Amino acid sequence: MSSPAPFLHEDFLLTTETARRLYHQHAAPQPIFDYHCHLPPEQIAANRRFENLTQVWLAGDHYKWRAMRANGVSEDLITGNVTSDHDKFLAYARTVPQTVRNPLHHWSHLELRRYFGIELLINEANAAKIWEQANAKLATPELFVHGMLAKFNVAVVCTTDDPADDLAHHQTIAKSALATRVYPAFRPDKALLVHAPVAFNAWCGLLAASANVEIKDLGSFLIALKQRHDFFHSLGARVSDHGMDCIPEADCTEREAAAIFAAARAGAAATPEQSAKFTVFMMLFFGRLDAARGWTKQLHLGAIRNTNARLARRLGADTGVDSIGDFPQARGLARYLDALDTTNELPKVILYNVNPADNYLFATMAGNFQDGATVGKVQFGSGWWFLDQREGMEWQINALSQIGLLSRFVGMITDSRSFLSYVRHEYFRRLLCQLLGSDVQAGLIPDDHAALAKLVEDISYGNAKRFFGMEAGQVKG
Repeated sequence: MSSPAPFLHEDFLLTTETARRLYHQHAAPQPIFDYHCHLPPEQIAANRRFENLTQVWLAGDHYKWRAMRANGVSEDLITGNVTSDHDKFLAYARTVPQTVRNPLHHWSHLELRRYFGIELLINEANAAKIWEQANAKLATPELFVHGMLAKFNVAVVCTTDDPADDLAHHQTIAKSALATRVYPAFRPDKALLVHAPVAFNAWCGLLAASANVEIKDLGSFLIALKQRHDFFHSLGARVSDHGMDCIPEADCTEREAAAIFAAARAGAAATPEQSAKFTVFMMLFFGRLDAARGWTKQLHLGAIRNTNARLARRLGADTGVDSIGDFPQARGLARYLDALDTTNELPKVILYNVNPADNYLFATMAGNFQDGATVGKVQFGSGWWFLDQREGMEWQINALSQIGLLSRFVGMITDSRSFLSYVRHEYFRRLLCQLLGSDVQAGLIPDDHAALAKLVEDISYGNAKRFFGMEAGQVKG
């Protein structure tokens, strides 16, 4: 009987010689093109130094928060302002041993190893050593924010930014010596809030101020949004992003949209039918903006958000009380893409689903709207949110391989608020190489090292670099 392999050994997830060669020689050395994340631009601009492990490891990481809640940890030790950072760290250290077979168990240990060089198992017995060693390392420039981006060879970061944001932090970053190129991404979700007029009107005020446009009707609203889109473009933005339940199956004339807008500005909440119509109208408008500028539109579809009213009231959005939704996706998405394609105004698009039941739906939908001119114009995006783990990523790669062209895939994103999340690219690349190596071993694909090496390098970095049209930083590799 063979001995068990060491935990997270050098060839972790790589069980064939082909997989090991592809990963170590071709995937691992590639830079990272992180075209969708939620990293805070202000922390990049300030080259933030984190005072302790909790601040960099647990703050804002709702994956870890969900695990701690499931482990019976009090909310005060997760998101509270009363307990100390040290106590929060100890609560997570006690939780990690309970996360076996959850991706957090791998990610947390990889984060300690790759960022801090700490190979101790995370548990209460080792907590004091981990806290001391990690905090000492955080005091060195290597683990200030700019150092972390350099350490992981991050060529491009695209943050997620509201149209009303002044992008002052991005302007500061652009003037800095940071090798990584950091670009804003246009996320106009709040432009659709006609069903919530208090929030919608407050946001319209911010938009008006940032665009220096008096928003008195739908026409001026659209002018303000286009001005902000132009401003984002001037700072290097080439991607937009939308987080939605689904694309509604509806039609809306400009006159109808103007009436819905006017009613919301007067304080009347749009009905569900009106909201669906306005959403379709605005999404077509945003699609045309992206197409005119040569941008890529990202559609993150299918999450049901803020399901726990108690925690949502206490903590707000994006705090770990969201789930996979079961929304109808096919007809509305098809009509939306077709409407833009019919007028030759379909931008490059990446479709992300959070419900694995929609994998083949999204993969086939992407294939419907390729134009024969732009390589991989409509992409079936990487495993996202609840699917950016081993099984979910394998499902996505397999569905894409069966339905489309894996070779044209633009690869992994972090979709994270944590600077420690770049180990997820390692995780993805190891899984990709393992799948290819297993296919070679089974005789399913040719043992052509040069072709497979190019495939791995392209999916890891090269395809994204060519696809998005953004200048990459002069990093290693």
